[in-house]
Parts: sequence; structure tokens; C-alpha cells
Amino acid sequence: MKKLLISSLVLISALSVFAQTKPGGITADMLRHMEQAQAAQPSNRAIFNAIASNKIDDLARNFANQGPVDTHFTIETPKQSIHNQKSSGRCWMFSGLNVLRSNFAKAHADTLAVEFSHDYLFFYDQLEKANLMLQGVVDHAAKPIDDPRVQFFFHHPLGDGGTFCGVADLAAKYGLVPMSVQPETFSAENTSRMSGLIASKLREYGLELRRMVADKKKPAQIEKRKTEQLSTIYHMLCLTLGEPVKTFTYAHRDKDGKQRGEPRQYTPQEFYQETVGQPLNGTFIMVMNDPRRPYHKTYEVEYDRHTYDGTNWKYLNLPMEEIAGLAITALKDGTKLYSSYDVGKQLDRTRGYNDLDNFDYASLLGTDFPMNKADRISTFDSGSTHAMTLTAVDLDGNGQPTRWKVENSWGADSGQKGYIVMTNRWFNEYMFRLVVFNQYVPAQLLQEYQQQPVMVMPEDPLFQVDN
Repeated sequence: MKKLLISSLVLISALSVFAQTKPGGITADMLRHMEQAQAAQPSNRAIFNAIASNKIDDLARNFANQGPVDTHFTIETPKQSIHNQKSSGRCWMFSGLNVLRSNFAKAHADTLAVEFSHDYLFFYDQLEKANLMLQGVVDHAAKPIDDPRVQFFFHHPLGDGGTFCGVADLAAKYGLVPMSVQPETFSAENTSRMSGLIASKLREYGLELRRMVADKKKPAQIEKRKTEQLSTIYHMLCLTLGEPVKTFTYAHRDKDGKQRGEPRQYTPQEFYQETVGQPLNGTFIMVMNDPRRPYHKTYEVEYDRHTYDGTNWKYLNLPMEEIAGLAITALKDGTKLYSSYDVGKQLDRTRGYNDLDNFDYASLLGTDFPMNKADRISTFDSGSTHAMTLTAVDLDGNGQPTRWKVENSWGADSGQKGYIVMTNRWFNEYMFRLVVFNQYVPAQLLQEYQQQPVMVMPEDPLFQVDN
């Protein structure tokens, strides 16, 4: 009798709680359905016990796919030293500079090697992003503080990420220096604290500039104050990344480190001219694969980090088979390419191997994951997250790609001695962007690249920066 009374009280209490559920909430019937849908199978408890004590990836690892990674490639560009971005989001810069130093070595028949300073270029990247935030706040100061565009600038004052456009713009404007002249600092390799402090300062300064606009201050006064604010940001960057080198003495070396020629004095701009030789903008196109949108159309990101200081992102949208064709043409000529991926999907990090069958999450969790590439992009389930340097491809007897190889920026101890191998099936699903120099692009595509682009908001799931 007592147990029956207690059970009745519990039921009444539960019904009372669920009676408060509003339309669209979880009702008692819905919860009961979920509970009954849990099949009472002994395997469920075994799977729970396993997952409760282990990493999901360790349990979902597909043993049948654990054989040796095939590292033979029919087309492969010359190897170069592997770098490490460490705890920073500068993969785009590492990949971009990988391409430039590879081009330099190729131009000298692989008799000379150069290592560019990431720290030097990152200094000016952060300075320009700070200016983008402050000027963006000024240009939208008439809008309320909760306007989506105003919130965009205050929510993302600056960050580490970017694309090849950043390398092209920054290097041509500020020049380049050797890594030995301006090496990495702790804050360059571990950016979170530095970026957080600068972001806080920028938010403070942004509010001040909004008030100046509201108070009808003259544009010249606002510009003067913004310059003073950026001077403080410049000072913070000098203390964390080091003051940018203005002149330096350097002697070129071969791949074995042996000095070639006499040391000479350079400015960063002179070193850029000697190692790169020309402005990069106009010498390449950027292509993407976005199955949500029409192919052979161009798209540009509004309020990209290059809005005021450089060239906005612009992409020609192409099917994957055409992107692969462009990549193969460049690789055959010994040219490495900037490329970006959703690298974490189905990545066996230990083996440095991306394949759709690396992990069987569906069997482990008793469900499937059927979304296609377009659906994954639309729902923010997938998109470009990481830039790497495309270096090799393996072709079958019909000239079709079976595997690809990229030079990564996670250090020489990562994956395949700093490289990642990816199957073509994975490549088609999770590769997104490629930078191709004009000499490898058919005339028709070069003409299509000149179309008036469709403007895309920076919140678009596929137009996030590479980190």
C-alpha cells in the first residue's frame, strides 16, 4: 500500500512537471517513446561500458582499414623542410609561404633554399586586422550596437586565420624576411593570450570611436584618434612578436645549409623582390567546390580582412573533377599548391591518413550519417578549416587520381613525417579551396574568373578562414 502511494505521488509529480511544457517542448509521451525505442539488448550496455572508458575514435577505428599507408605517388614535387604552426591558427600563412619558398627553389633548379619568417608577416597581419575592426566600426557607427554587422566586428575583432590572399597582399606590401632574421616568439606560436588582450583593447577602442561618430566629430579627428589607437596595438605587437625588421644582412644557402655567395644587406621589400620577384595578385586564381551554388560562377566575401588593406577573397566555383585537373597540371610541372580542407573529418592523425573508412561511427552508435557535401556545408557540419600545401598525386592507368599528399604545418613528427596522405574519395568530400597560378589554368576558366562576383556574407559556412 505504501509503495503504491509513493508510486502514485511520483506519477502525479511527473505529470505536473510535464504539464508546464509549452508547445514544441518534450512531452511525457515523447519521452516515453524515446525510452521505449531503446532496445533492451545486452550489447547496448557493453557498448556503453566501452565508450564510458575510452575515446570514441579508438573504438570506432576500422580495423580492416589499418593496413600500411601507400606512400608511392606517380607525381611528386621536391620535398622541403617541415614547419610547425604550433598553438596558432596560421596554417594559411604556412601553406602560402611553403608555395613561395618552393617556387624560389624551383626557379634555382633546387640549388638554393629559403625559409621565410612567419613571425614577421604575422605582425602586419594582426595590425591590418586591427585596422579592419576599427574602421569597420566607424563605417557602421550609425547602426545600433546590436546590428548584425556591428556585432560581427565586435565579436571578431581579430584572429589568426586567413587565406592565400593574405600572403599575397602582405608580402607585396611589407616584404619578406628570412626566418633566421626574425624567428618565432612564444606569442607567435601560442597566440591565444596575445590575441585576447588585443581583442579586448580593440573593443574598448571601437566603443570610443562609435561615441566620436555619435558626437559628430570630424572625420580627420576620428582618423587621428584611430591612428593613436593603432599605435598602442603596434606597441603590443612589438612586445609580443618583436619589432619588425627594417634591414638585415643575409647570405643564401643551399638545401644542405652551405653558404652560397657573399652576405649582403636587404630591406624586406628588396628580399621579396629577390625571392618572389613580382606582385602576386593577378598571377593566380582561387577556386572552390561548393555544390550548393552554380558552378563556373565567381563569389567574393564581403568584409573580408582585406576590405581596407588589400584584395578581398574571390573564388571561381568548380566541380571537383575540374579542380583535380588543375591541381594535376600544376603538380606535373613541379609546382606546389595552396589548398584547404576539413582536415579533422575521418583523420587518422597517428598515421597521417584521411580516408572515408578510417572510422565506423555508424556501427558503434547504431545510426548513420547520410548528409552529402552540400548538406554538410549548409548546416555548418563541414567547411574549410585548415590549409595545407598540395605536393603529390598518384594516378591510375587511366590518368585518374587515387591518392593525394599534402605538406602540413604540424611539425615533422606528425603523420607521415609531416605529411598527410588522403584518398581521392576523401578528397572529393572534404577538399574545398585551391590556389592555382595562371599558367596552369585554361583560357576559358581565366575568362570566367573575371565575372562580376556574387557577394557573400562573411558568416557563410564555407567562407570561414583557414586556421
